[in-house]
Amino acid sequence: MDKSHQSQSDVSAALKSAGMQVTAQRLAVYRAVQTSPHAMADEICQTVREDLGVISRQAVYDALNTMSENGLIRRIQPAGSPARYEHRVDNHHHLACRKCESLIDIDCAVGEAPCLTAKSDHGYLIDEAEVIYWGICPACQQ
Repeated sequence: MDKSHQSQSDVSAALKSAGMQVTAQRLAVYRAVQTSPHAMADEICQTVREDLGVISRQAVYDALNTMSENGLIRRIQPAGSPARYEHRVDNHHHLACRKCESLIDIDCAVGEAPCLTAKSDHGYLIDEAEVIYWGICPACQQ
């Protein structure tokens, strides 16, 4: 199933299958990540507060960490940037603007995960390649 468009019941089921309790806070955090892909934790916290009212920053951080550890959301951290969170958890890459720091998803360069073949795997079983393309977005080129 494409996790990029999960309904609340799908998210509830995913939380339960990961052994996590379904709470209004966790559902609100997931909704915030879903509506603002690549948002930073503080931005997600603000969105959740607008949705629920009072919630501690630590509760939001805990929900983000737990959901990313269980594969419900993905945590990414481009060089020089705070961690960002997204609901798209399939294997894909990112394109980052050096000026405005915007970040967009791009599909794998070639084929299935890990998309790139290492010259030597040194005995590792490689299952993912994390790629960030850097450049200047069209808006910043103006």
